[in-house]
Amino acid sequence: MKDVVAYVVASHGYSERKACLVTRQHRSTQRSPSRRDPRTAVRQRMHEIVATRIRYGYRRVHVMLKREGWQVGKNVVYRLYREEGLVLRTKQPRRRKMIVHRQARPKPQQPNEAWSLDFVHDQLSDGQKIRMLTVVDVFSREALAIEVGQRLRGEHVVEVLNRLARQRGAPKYLFADNVLCREAAAENDQQVSLRRG
Repeated sequence: MKDVVAYVVASHGYSERKACLVTRQHRSTQRSPSRRDPRTAVRQRMHEIVATRIRYGYRRVHVMLKREGWQVGKNVVYRLYREEGLVLRTKQPRRRKMIVHRQARPKPQQPNEAWSLDFVHDQLSDGQKIRMLTVVDVFSREALAIEVGQRLRGEHVVEVLNRLARQRGAPKYLFADNVLCREAAAENDQQVSLRRG
């Protein structure tokens, strides 16, 4: 916390008294010298260990120090390790390359040309989980169907889409999770088949 007060004084030009007031630090705490042992010998040995063994984290450094006879705890080693900036860099995640380039999403020009469906999850006050299948007309933003149930399976999705196809006619495009799903049986109102695009 002393570092925070020093930063406020240096960067904003506040007096120490006002900086302590802003950061809610007592001035006596700010002015009292630190009684904590700097442990310079341990810090130096940690630097030597890390220089020879590059991939060692604080746990392995702690084991090495214990083997050499140093009386330090794991938390102290962790704190010193962090303060000295010896933290290992985590591996950067590889960005997944898309094998197939996405097609441009077609924009509908009239109602009932493209539908979008999605699942929504929620929980009741008694802890019971429910799922909702929502089907929306992309052009008019009209909610065509909201099917609610504890378990909605593929049969329920097909049943809802068949019912909507009978009522309104089959759409030209169907989107699920922002992925274009081609209608294999767009002419046939009795069966709607979904295929991930």
